[in-house]
Amino acid sequence: MFTSNPFAALSESIDPGVMQTYVVVMIVLVVGGTLFDIWHKGSAAYFFRSWRKTQDRGTRRVGSAEMSALAVRTALAEGLTSAEFGPGRRRTAHLLTMYGFLAYIITTVVMVFWFPTPATPTPAILPQLWVIGALLVCVGGYWFWFFIRVDVAAEGHTPFRVVRADLFILSLLASTTLGLIWAGLQAMESSWTTVFLGLYLIATTVLFGSVPWSKFSHMFYKPAAALEKRVSEATGSRRNLPAPADKPEMFGSARERPRHY
Repeated sequence: MFTSNPFAALSESIDPGVMQTYVVVMIVLVVGGTLFDIWHKGSAAYFFRSWRKTQDRGTRRVGSAEMSALAVRTALAEGLTSAEFGPGRRRTAHLLTMYGFLAYIITTVVMVFWFPTPATPTPAILPQLWVIGALLVCVGGYWFWFFIRVDVAAEGHTPFRVVRADLFILSLLASTTLGLIWAGLQAMESSWTTVFLGLYLIATTVLFGSVPWSKFSHMFYKPAAALEKRVSEATGSRRNLPAPADKPEMFGSARERPRHY
């Protein structure tokens, strides 16, 4: 399982062209779903309107060199290290999930398109990264879901309450978990392999096909919003908000765990 390409083994029963077509369809669903989400919610119009307000209300102009520096800092801080979460469990769980998901997706595409059959031997590092990526998603995702998620108890809700905003994380966890189970069963030549392959495909289709209704597209909005925030601070507009105060906390700490019900 850790050194064998599960998709190459699958090619004995499913034509590699079918697997490649499925991956292409999933990519199209993500692109189309994101564009529909932008159009339906007016995200692009809101972003450009906010960007113009930032420029108009600013007390100074940001030059091209400074803009490039802000873009680089945004990519390094918010993009690669998720600095907006600050230190703590939430940031760690997010980074585990994000980098695990990237490794999981990239290795899937590489193995399906470049090493689709046993006739083209797969480098051992690819299935290893695929398994590690899926495991990182599970560690970060389940940690978030069971221990870091919004304190629903403090909001008067049951911990088992599920809303539409949970669609992305739940479908992602289902896809990676079922993928690992399927790959393991396939390596053991279990009779349950086909069943879990079907469940894996259903969960993966829901993950990539539900972009307009889940938080999947937020990963594309996040860098743009982070850059706009940095630019607003650099121009002095601060999104029409007052500058931070140096006064001490007066009404308790925002880090206090809410337990008021």
